[in-house]
Amino acid sequence: MSDELITITSGGLTASINPLGAELWSLKDAGGRELMTDADPRWWTGHAPLLFPFVGRSRGDVYRLGVHEFSMPQHGFARRLPFAQVEHHAETVTFRLEADTATRALYPFDFRLDMQFAVAGATLMMTAKVMNRDEADMPFAFGYHPAFAWPLPFGGTVEEHRVLFEKPEPAPIRKVGREPGLISLESRPSPVEGNRLAPTHAMFEGDALIWDQLESHSLIWGVPGRTRLKIDFPDTPWLGLWQKPGAPYLCVEPWAGMADPVGFEGDVWDKPGIMCLLPGDERRFRMNVTLLES
Repeated sequence: MSDELITITSGGLTASINPLGAELWSLKDAGGRELMTDADPRWWTGHAPLLFPFVGRSRGDVYRLGVHEFSMPQHGFARRLPFAQVEHHAETVTFRLEADTATRALYPFDFRLDMQFAVAGATLMMTAKVMNRDEADMPFAFGYHPAFAWPLPFGGTVEEHRVLFEKPEPAPIRKVGREPGLISLESRPSPVEGNRLAPTHAMFEGDALIWDQLESHSLIWGVPGRTRLKIDFPDTPWLGLWQKPGAPYLCVEPWAGMADPVGFEGDVWDKPGIMCLLPGDERRFRMNVTLLES
């Protein structure tokens, strides 16, 4: 782990965050058991990147804004940039990323992204606040990408783990299409039975499972009858689940926005899920993780 990690603790949970990307690197229970990925480079070196100003991949890693074209890496640039620490107490810390010359070359808007982490009892509360300090309407998307341990350290096998959605999820899902990282135009039958998903590594051989007709804003991850994680995402309408097939983690990714569809050639304002932030306005996105005892 980096020497730069900033730690907050409530006793019930301890979270460690890297200012590079304001990325949650570790979440441990009161017994010191790790609830997240070990970031083994054989699989994926990420932990929980923040996705801003776009979610997913732009076709050709380029997006169009009027008559101009701009380069944009997959999931945006925030995850690769250092955030300033603006507040730190025993149970809370806030980081900030602001537009500069480098970001304006990719995204010509005067934004501010504040990311707050707070722990209380057995809950980690994450709140992203996106602000438009520009004089023009600002197109943007935002997403979370945390990788939770699979299996969790509370007993039970990989095969016994379940995703229990807040509500039944019968709608078809989306997958990545023939262009790498882009969303297929065709939907697939939902793998959810009622509100219960029994994930397998094989499910992710074609990349992420994507819910763009999601009814739930909460789910529970883990083995029924054992300590599990309740994950709430009240401000994001879509969800991705992902792993490198066979890896010891499952990414639970609440999104407001997603990758371009296969063949997309439109303006940034036509991208799926793009939001408009008016000059001087702000928007918040919350994600809470709570330990549920059996």
